[in-house]
Amino acid sequence: MNTLKKLGAAAIAALMLVLPAAGVGAADPKDAGLAERKAREAAEVLVRDYGVNSVQYAIRDQGKVVLSGGLGVTADGKREAVSKDTMFGIGSVSKVYSTAAVLKLAEAGKVDIDRPLTDYIPDFQMADERYKQITTRMLMNHSAGLYGSHYKNSMLMADNDSQTYDTLLENLRNERLKSDPGEYSVYANDGFQLLQLLVERVSGLRYNEYLDRYISAPLGLTFTKTPLDTFNRASLSPGRFPGIAGDLPHENPNILGTGGIYSTAEEVTLFSEVLTGKRPELMTAASALAMQAKEYRKGVWVEDKTNTYGYGLGWDSVDLSPFDQYGIKAVTKGGDTIIYHSALVSLPEEGMSIALLTSGGSSIFNTLAASNIMLAYLQETGRIAEVLPPPTFEAPVKVDMPSELLEFSGLYGTVGSTLKVSIKDGEIAMPGLLSGMIPEQNYVYTGDGEFTSEDGRTLISFDEQTNGHTYIRTRANLEFPGLGQTLMAYYEYQKLGENVLSPEVSKVWQQRDGKTYYALDEKINSLFYLAPPSILWKPIVLDEGGSYANGTKIKDANHAVNIAEIPVMNGRDAFDLSFRQQDGVEYLLADARTYVSEAAVGAIYGGTASRVTIPESGYVRWFKVGSEAAGKMMSVQLPAGGGFAVYTADGALVEFSVASGNRAALLPENGVIVFGGQAGDVFEIKLANK
Repeated sequence: MNTLKKLGAAAIAALMLVLPAAGVGAADPKDAGLAERKAREAAEVLVRDYGVNSVQYAIRDQGKVVLSGGLGVTADGKREAVSKDTMFGIGSVSKVYSTAAVLKLAEAGKVDIDRPLTDYIPDFQMADERYKQITTRMLMNHSAGLYGSHYKNSMLMADNDSQTYDTLLENLRNERLKSDPGEYSVYANDGFQLLQLLVERVSGLRYNEYLDRYISAPLGLTFTKTPLDTFNRASLSPGRFPGIAGDLPHENPNILGTGGIYSTAEEVTLFSEVLTGKRPELMTAASALAMQAKEYRKGVWVEDKTNTYGYGLGWDSVDLSPFDQYGIKAVTKGGDTIIYHSALVSLPEEGMSIALLTSGGSSIFNTLAASNIMLAYLQETGRIAEVLPPPTFEAPVKVDMPSELLEFSGLYGTVGSTLKVSIKDGEIAMPGLLSGMIPEQNYVYTGDGEFTSEDGRTLISFDEQTNGHTYIRTRANLEFPGLGQTLMAYYEYQKLGENVLSPEVSKVWQQRDGKTYYALDEKINSLFYLAPPSILWKPIVLDEGGSYANGTKIKDANHAVNIAEIPVMNGRDAFDLSFRQQDGVEYLLADARTYVSEAAVGAIYGGTASRVTIPESGYVRWFKVGSEAAGKMMSVQLPAGGGFAVYTADGALVEFSVASGNRAALLPENGVIVFGGQAGDVFEIKLANK
């Protein structure tokens, strides 16, 4: 479900486990072909440098597996081969499965993907009359205008609670759209949850049952499962986290249609034959071609023809770079959960595909590694003469800038933040972009309306689009040492208009500025507690003028609404902010979660013994670590199913009992503690000097 793309660079780094590399493999590397050597090299680099603890890959050519392998590392650092039958979560690669499931129903005459979604889910409603215009196709190509994603309690450890999916319609009923349906495409996980629901409503089967009956059984997929299926969980590649000894409890991504499938690299490539029209008994060639159409060009989009992004039906890209440089059509889908990461790259006209699955890392790394392995295979088999060298870059040469470009200075926003852009003397100072993968640096004007970064790798410009918005367009050649380069073109920010507030409203928001709100309704066995500032902590940050909060437009004393209408990727996972006061406590509703103000979070008792009780609401309990408790060792007697987590003041994880099994933690100065369980659960706490 591409979760990590929203966690940011700091969280991605925190999820990486860097370990020393050593070679694994029974065959002599000198006897391996070009593609196999490239695959082994990529696996080594991923494990050594990119936070990966297990890699599995497979290439299928003309229906046969021609390359299959993997590299893993145990919890104590020993290298081991990864079995072809080891299962991984494939995250958002699951979206091409839900797309195929719907298209099968369309082929049977049970669904018309261009009719309103309400024809098939009549109880689908939103607080925006435009929802009636949403079609099934718009869900598949990310153009429905949905805010994006409901993540609450979606990623649980050893728990297949489907609350997120079960409450989807209820949550959407209270939301509006961020754009007209079909206006542009921007990544939206909720659309594929709705596809899952459509499959269940039309077929009369639970989604996992439909997959098993109509896809897995006919193809002979024995290792393709969901959290709702019964299978040997020991077959799953283990997940790990820095600072937590041993393996984590198994990850259950309980949003099946958008990111909930487990599989193997070989079985993913076998399923890709369905997606590329090679298994007409399961899906026709016409449906496969429809999936590969350039759906993203139907709406507002960056002008670039070479890109990593370019949505089809279900696919992230239907003309993936760099294969277009060789005259080869390539389609791809990547996926990220908290633990697992995946990439599928298929060459429909060549009858070839590669899947690369990992525990740890990021789907960006997987896609790049898989692409390079596939290029090596194309060269090895004579489909291409050679792999082209990567482009090189030089420091930019500044030229005189037209004065009219000064008009693009001003306030810009994206989901979650704002940025004041100043153009002075033909230069722009920009913060880190693309979740920090593009470093903070200066950009100088180099002609044709473009500003170039100091390293020459990134260009930014200003696009005035047909929807009336002005965007900062970014085109970047990203370099990942040992893996190579990838090109991304997308919109980073949207220009914002003036928002005048009354003094009374302004005063209320100024009092919130810099305050953090903590999520109350995330289950304590959620994997989001591994990196809480990304999802579960909501610090309120105003722009310099105080009229926008976290990128949302302030409307009155208690409400701010999303205004980000940004195609491609950066406009995803939007939210509104809604505050309420009860019994002297301020609460925030955002992302369908309830948060409590830090002003209502008291200090943990600094004496020898105390207890914490979970309230009737079932909400978790947050505490600060005051001076009396700081530096002491906390031990906790846990109720069944209960747990706690401890963090430093800046959100670094100190202890997470559900993940580690530990019952004690050293309390950091100014840190934060959370306890969670069932309503009425009691935690017996003891503090002792270290």
